[in-house]
Amino acid sequence: MTSSGFTPEFRPNFRVMLVDLSRGKGEVVAFPDRAKWVGGSGLAAGLFAAYGVPDAPWDDPRQPLIFAIGPLTGFFPLMSKTVCAFKSPYHDQYAESHAGGRSALSLFFAGVDALVIVGRAERPVVVSLGHRRLQVSDAHFLWGADVFTTGKRLRKLQVGGSGHRSIWRIGPAGENKLAYACINVDTYRHFGRLGSGAVMGAKNLKAILVQGDGDFALPPGKEYARLFQKIFTDMTATDMMSKYHSLGTAVNLKGLDEIKSLPWRNLQATSDAGIEGITGQKFADDTLLRNAACAGCPVGCIHIGFVREKFQTENRYLYRQVAYDYEPIFATGTMLGVTDAFKVLAIMDQVEKYGLDVMSAGVALAWATEAFQKGLISEKETLVPLSFGDAEGYKQAIYHLSHAANEFYRILGQGALVAGKHYHGEDFACVLGQEMAGYATGEAFFVAESLGFRHSHLDTGAYAMDQKSKEKDVVKTVDFLVKDERERIMTTSMVACLFARGVYKEEVMKEALRSVGDGPIADNWDAASFALHKARWKCRFDTGYDPLSISIPKRFTEVVTWKGGIDTVYMEELRQAYAKALTGLGTEPKAEA
Repeated sequence: MTSSGFTPEFRPNFRVMLVDLSRGKGEVVAFPDRAKWVGGSGLAAGLFAAYGVPDAPWDDPRQPLIFAIGPLTGFFPLMSKTVCAFKSPYHDQYAESHAGGRSALSLFFAGVDALVIVGRAERPVVVSLGHRRLQVSDAHFLWGADVFTTGKRLRKLQVGGSGHRSIWRIGPAGENKLAYACINVDTYRHFGRLGSGAVMGAKNLKAILVQGDGDFALPPGKEYARLFQKIFTDMTATDMMSKYHSLGTAVNLKGLDEIKSLPWRNLQATSDAGIEGITGQKFADDTLLRNAACAGCPVGCIHIGFVREKFQTENRYLYRQVAYDYEPIFATGTMLGVTDAFKVLAIMDQVEKYGLDVMSAGVALAWATEAFQKGLISEKETLVPLSFGDAEGYKQAIYHLSHAANEFYRILGQGALVAGKHYHGEDFACVLGQEMAGYATGEAFFVAESLGFRHSHLDTGAYAMDQKSKEKDVVKTVDFLVKDERERIMTTSMVACLFARGVYKEEVMKEALRSVGDGPIADNWDAASFALHKARWKCRFDTGYDPLSISIPKRFTEVVTWKGGIDTVYMEELRQAYAKALTGLGTEPKAEA
């Protein structure tokens, strides 16, 4: 066996690094049955079932913070994601968030399939993990520092090069346990949604450094090399991935605006002439500096723009680089009524600096702006006047939000719906399980995101379904949602970037598994896909999820898209049918009498 743990024979067990912060120690444990749990989303569910405490609150020290990679990590392009699983401060239920950067390859070269962190340190700490190395170090000097400052200081302290090094850290938002605090990964990527940053904050864990300083042998024989070359060619020499490299997902802005499916000013509109200032082409023409990529990815979908800030009157400027995608532009641009590309990037820069999830932060501030305009809150609460289009005001509000500056921001930091209930603005809270993603496409998406596992556009193709047809077939739609999610779970158990799902069809992934010695996983594919689908939902149900209790806020019934107004009767029928289908997934079948 080489230092990474790879061997041409099938490995039946996972290598898991279990770290107990209360003791300041860790150990490598064998977690059984790779053919059953596969990796990524599946492995995370298995680990939570083993180490989680379903009835205890999210910030109980015993609750695990889990990071898991997949069986094809390190062997094929775009197998570059890591799944982070935890009990969420947002709804106190089991949750997942995914990130790229160098996170997956660093864990792979460190020789582990997963990192599980339990306990709570007495003082702020940093966990450093490498091949045959673990250290829990005092980090009191970093507590209170923003994400950028933390990264700079840790890079100076870290021994070794940056190629296989990954730094995961939180900012003030995580320290203050905001429900949508994120974990920043290698500056431009994030474990973004549902509050993983707050979980780190609750554990007094400021940062995790993973140094992938091991090595591994390539699989023997010609089959692996042949398949690798084919997959690489499909990604780089065809049009399959060109969208993501060219304008990136920001290209979606204009198209969604044209079909009246782009949320504007807290979803008070779905199209606006101001789109011309913040299209994907506009960002590329005016702000783009370069493309970047996650480790092991030849596509380069990360688009990095710039902002500049004058720090001396004699025309002296500070330049900062900011990664942008469709969702961050929606959240800090259209949702806030900001239509200047550079101003949108400046707001994003503040969000990044203090460690907030950009979608939830933008949507929450959009709610706060409408509440301010309606007189439900005043400057006494917001500390700065809020007005759609006022980028400077939003930059100040983000500081107050991340630092939980007063009671209002502490409440808003628990979610827009929590604030909506408290300040009597629930009807216009744009929350679908968590703050909405940027797709006002119609009934199928609203139901799928509100009830779905991650409350995320990444867990469902419903937004595409809404755009293709005016058909209103409850049975057909629910069948699609369940099947689509089950297929995606296997992709996120590999763990492949979902952008590559056009390349990584089921048969390709099976072939890839066999080429690296993981034939038993491929042979068990169908059984695993059904089992992992249920296991993942069981973790959610065991921690209190009840899909039948979820309602969709009034604002979503007022949306008008290319298809016309929302059909509230159809949406409610779809919600009930999907909730019933999910209930069947999350509960054990009853034994026959």
